[in-house]
This record gives sequence, C-alpha cells and structure tokens, in this order.
Amino acid sequence: MKDSSKSEMGGSSPCASCKLLRRRCTRDCIFAPYFPSDDPYKFAIVHKVFGASNISKMLQELPVHQRGDAVSSLAYEANARARDPVYGCVGAISYLQNQVSQLQMQLAVAQTELLCMQMQQEPTVPVQMELAADDEKSLVLSSHNFSNLQQYLNFANSSGNVIQDPPKRESLWT
Repeated sequence: MKDSSKSEMGGSSPCASCKLLRRRCTRDCIFAPYFPSDDPYKFAIVHKVFGASNISKMLQELPVHQRGDAVSSLAYEANARARDPVYGCVGAISYLQNQVSQLQMQLAVAQTELLCMQMQQEPTVPVQMELAADDEKSLVLSSHNFSNLQQYLNFANSSGNVIQDPPKRESLWT
C-alpha cells in the first residue's frame, strides 16, 4: 500500500501543520514551505495562539516574498505569549527598553566621573561635555562649578533608586 500523502508530495512527509491537523498535505499546501515536518513545535505553538484558519488567511493575503518573515514574526509572538500570556512580546520590549534606560543612566554617570577626573588634572581649563540624557542638554563645567559636580556625583552614587534591576516577571504556565 502506498501512502497517498507521500505520493502527492513527491515522496516527502507531510508538513508539520498537516500532521498536527491530520490532513492530507498537497503540493499547494500554504503551510508546507514555512512549517517543515522536522519542526512540529513551531506550528503547534503558532496554531495554539493564532489558529490554523487565521494563519492561512494571513499568509494568503501576503505576497509570497513576505510570507517567510510573517511566519517568523508569528512564531516569535507565539513563543512570547507562551512565556508571558498577558504581555507577550510587549513585555520583552518593555524589559529591553528599561534596560536601555538603565544603561544610559550608567553611561551618564560614568561620563560625569570621567569629566570629574579630567577636571582634577586640569582644574583651570573649562570643559564641555554632552551627557546621554533624555533632554540632551549640554553641561558646561568650569573651575567655579566643580563643587556642584562633586555634589551631583555624591548624590548619584549614594542614591539607591537611580539604577535598579527591573522586576522579574514569572508566569504560572511555564
């Protein structure tokens, strides 16, 4: 006996979606190029979040050259939803944006400390330096406001809420 799905696909096994949905995989299967049989988890997670019908509709509405990127995006979002059912990839983006803000603050403090060291070596020469801050104002320092810089540094280094670790999100389902 011949397996009809193998004969229609030219001897290869059905795609992951047709296996999961228990369908016959045809030559014009819209899922076959993007959900190979050797990666069944990829379709299973995307199907769980979006549904096979919605995935099919989305892929049919896109030009062929954009479908691969769309499937990658759907898989990324589905995996993010599996890890964090409430926020999905928005939670990951938020976490990364928070991390960037913290790193910008650390950079500003490090630049200020570097400037302080430079001023200690040459206290009579005015120095201009741009800080990596949201308002992007430049800070002009000279020998007369050196004490203000030292007060700022003491405050920034002693303040416990300047740089914090972001709260960790945990999921009940993972």
